[in-house]
Amino acid sequence: MIEELLPETVVAVEAYGHEDADTPLFPEEAALLTRAVAKRRREFAAVRSCARRAMDKLGVPPQPVLPGERGAPRWPAGLTGSMTHCDGYCAAALVRATDLASLGIDAEVHGPLPEGVLPSVSLPAEADRLRRLAAVRPDIHWDRLLFSAKESVYKAWFPLTGKWLDFMEADIELTADGTFRATLLVPGPRVGNRRVGRFDGRWTAGRGLIATAIAVPHA
Repeated sequence: MIEELLPETVVAVEAYGHEDADTPLFPEEAALLTRAVAKRRREFAAVRSCARRAMDKLGVPPQPVLPGERGAPRWPAGLTGSMTHCDGYCAAALVRATDLASLGIDAEVHGPLPEGVLPSVSLPAEADRLRRLAAVRPDIHWDRLLFSAKESVYKAWFPLTGKWLDFMEADIELTADGTFRATLLVPGPRVGNRRVGRFDGRWTAGRGLIATAIAVPHA
């Protein structure tokens, strides 16, 4: 699902169900899970297996993927990427840092958000647009899609800034044709000699999942 949303320079690897859940971890990774429940251990191992397979496709030796500041994954030198996991699915996307400035991916189970969550993650204008989209495509849980898009925005934003981005600091306009635009409501990151004021992304739905992705170019 994720691969179809990203440029050809990106290597994306995904796994469904419990694929790769028994993948051996590096000692540094295993040390982070001494008190983790079984579900957390399975997800942690499976998504890192995806990441290492993506490294291999890029000609990079398998390495530990450890969390850095605010939990963002620390990638091998010369690479940038993003990971995601939800019930029954995980994926990693990697690219050479010379090809893209940043990446953000997210996948969610395709169902409505829990009661009361939407007002805490959406702007009034976003909620209005969701109602109009639901009239056009009632088969899509637009509230969950908005949440996923905001997660992808944050994952693309953080490596460029090292700063927190609140749900209310990006105004996302989803479209029924599988694209979205996120207008940043705070000063955007500087990429090269330009300041980025928006991120453009893509989304898809299928196999009981919804997925979003953002690729930030250098120029």
